[in-house]
Amino acid sequence: MKTAGLDGCQAGWLLISFDENNEKYEVLRDKEDLKEAFESFERIFIDMPIGLEDDKYTRDCDALLRKKLGGNYASSVFSPPIRPALYAPTYAEANAVLYDYTEKKLSLQSWNIVPKIQMVDDLLQQSEQLKEVVLESHPELLFQQLNGGMIYQKKNLKKGIKHRLKLVEDKEAVCDDFFRDIKEDFRRNEVEEDDIVDAMVLAYYAKLSKEKGVQTLPEEVPYDSEGMRKAIHFV
Repeated sequence: MKTAGLDGCQAGWLLISFDENNEKYEVLRDKEDLKEAFESFERIFIDMPIGLEDDKYTRDCDALLRKKLGGNYASSVFSPPIRPALYAPTYAEANAVLYDYTEKKLSLQSWNIVPKIQMVDDLLQQSEQLKEVVLESHPELLFQQLNGGMIYQKKNLKKGIKHRLKLVEDKEAVCDDFFRDIKEDFRRNEVEEDDIVDAMVLAYYAKLSKEKGVQTLPEEVPYDSEGMRKAIHFV
């Protein structure tokens, strides 16, 4: 089984794979690159909302994830747009739709990733097979697991990045080289350090899932109105 981790970055998407004898990293610049990657791997852990609510502000999986991460890290989980607002042309129009259904507004963080949510949504709607390949995950949950249930430093701090890099490097020796090479190959305004460590932990757990299987928040996976999983996947 070919596996990879995918994290959004300013340049598009950072893909990392730790498959034995085929370790690689790559920046996917556009939708065609993303489609090719989706079709080239058999399991991808991606840090991007996939299944969306129709008329409910907070997905159950996000509420469960915030609880599991705890108060200090719950802010790393933000609610995506509801499906009726996903393809709104402007932030104002998306907010108007969301408010009509939920009496809440869309955070600017969520709006900023809407183009990437749209891209993933469109590709998965075109393929039932890809819905089983591309699984939503969350790096902070995976780092929490990797560190025995606790993350000590936030990733917006240098020591937080170093801590996370050491955690994945202990599992995949190539991480140190990858981290250095990616920083040399791409500008900071294309790929940031936290994008690298997030893609790494997603890649590690996608690979590990071959042996250990996949678990979900919630345990019973609900599906949205377009047949997308509303769940956070981990190992």
